[in-house]
Amino acid sequence: MNADIDALTAELDSLAPPPQPLTRRGFLVTALGAGFALAVQPVMAQTAISTDSTGLTAGEIQVPTADGNMPAYRAQPAQGNQFPVILVVQEIFGVHEYIKDVCRRLAKLGYQAIAPELYARQGDPRQYSDIPELIAKVVSKVPDSQAMADLDACVAWAKSHDGDTTRLGITGFCWGGRIVWLYAAHHPGVKAGVAWYGRLTSATSGLTPKHPLDVADDLNGPVLGLYGGQDPGIPPDTVEKMKKALAESANLASKASAIHVYPDAPHAFHADYRPSYREEPAEDGWKRMAEWFRKHGV
Repeated sequence: MNADIDALTAELDSLAPPPQPLTRRGFLVTALGAGFALAVQPVMAQTAISTDSTGLTAGEIQVPTADGNMPAYRAQPAQGNQFPVILVVQEIFGVHEYIKDVCRRLAKLGYQAIAPELYARQGDPRQYSDIPELIAKVVSKVPDSQAMADLDACVAWAKSHDGDTTRLGITGFCWGGRIVWLYAAHHPGVKAGVAWYGRLTSATSGLTPKHPLDVADDLNGPVLGLYGGQDPGIPPDTVEKMKKALAESANLASKASAIHVYPDAPHAFHADYRPSYREEPAEDGWKRMAEWFRKHGV
């Protein structure tokens, strides 16, 4: 479970086929399931955090995209409207119970949190019990351009469903942490992002033409990166390169970005359902995230 997921993902990305002409592609996943992905069983029940939906409107939604409806999970306060919006980007395991719980935690803070199933066209990540197979058959086949467009669709959905998209944030974990950096450079409306241990650079491919280090000078809103010093998939030198690129940027949003490293934390230290969970950095990172969003107008 603590294998070098980021390194494996990077290797498979570099072997990905060249991009094909865009076509209307059917969704293989049309609804979200319950519980956790098979690849993370058994779940560490004694450390898992469970957030109830009391006072919330929470559950599955369907987000219209250019080629059909994409399933997503939404949580927001049950009372009121025009909530600030936070996009929540999944780990490699898709939108399972942990990601849904993160949405509920954010909703308890007053946000409309939306987690789209960004692998819905490629396959159901919750049904794979083998991590390398999951990455090879599903994760490595997702183009960055598709992820950006699907997140844009979520913003459009939020705007017409009680979300105040002038206060737009994004957070994500592992695979989703990388996407946070890319989306902050993609969408001009992003006020702030928080990237949890997303890899910063790797070989490029037709599906992943740029990585966070390549867009360090192009951020529309400042990003806080939260990283583990004992993460074998994200070498310390790449974190230092990203810090340097942000500090030297002439772009104000990039210069205002920051990276915090927890020296003794492994990869996925926030994933409270896995052996990698570390309570202190997870709780501190959550506090830093909440403050980051408040500070930057989300």
